[in-house]
Amino acid sequence: MKTLISPSLLSADFLNLEKEMEMINKSDADWLHLDVMDGVFVPNISFGFPVIKAVAKVCKKPLDVHFMIVQPERYIKQTAATGAMMMNVHYEACTHLHRTIQQIHDEGMKAGVTLNPATPVSVLEDIICDVDLVLLMSVNPGFGGQKFIENTIAKTKRLRKLIDESGSKALIEIDGGVNGETAPRLREAGADVLVSGSYVFGAKDPIATIRSLKGE
Repeated sequence: MKTLISPSLLSADFLNLEKEMEMINKSDADWLHLDVMDGVFVPNISFGFPVIKAVAKVCKKPLDVHFMIVQPERYIKQTAATGAMMMNVHYEACTHLHRTIQQIHDEGMKAGVTLNPATPVSVLEDIICDVDLVLLMSVNPGFGGQKFIENTIAKTKRLRKLIDESGSKALIEIDGGVNGETAPRLREAGADVLVSGSYVFGAKDPIATIRSLKGE
């Protein structure tokens, strides 16, 4: 399987979102990653449904929506109504994770689960076959442009082993510090999807940068 690239909207120019979406549509990006932050689960506030709905109207790529919020289950129907392909919730934010995954599937979306840097992949043993994707945070969630956490490479390998041994079809997604140096190492460790924000949107040629991250 070819590596999928999901540029992070958080690093886009919000004064020129339509122009940024035109770039994404023309590029080899596979998905668009949207980080929703509430200032409670993470120490930052990003954007909500008005922005997601606006982007959904012009973006031709599937929306990969990552909720860094408390009680994300309250917004499952609202997320589905935007046409989102993936609803991704944090393991640390869901008391009844299995139920939340079922509800996401019931609304016709793919279900993703995110792990913070200090959360081991072993917590997913009893649910790995129920999820479509596992997102490993390779920085502490809340802010873009942080330095890549080296342990993510070994963690990706452990997650790949868990997925392969369980027969799960889940994809592995990595978010944080993904660039030209870390991307090849992550691909080699078993990552399927790479999220990249400032490295893409801050590049002189974002389209070429996205293509380079795919390793083709």
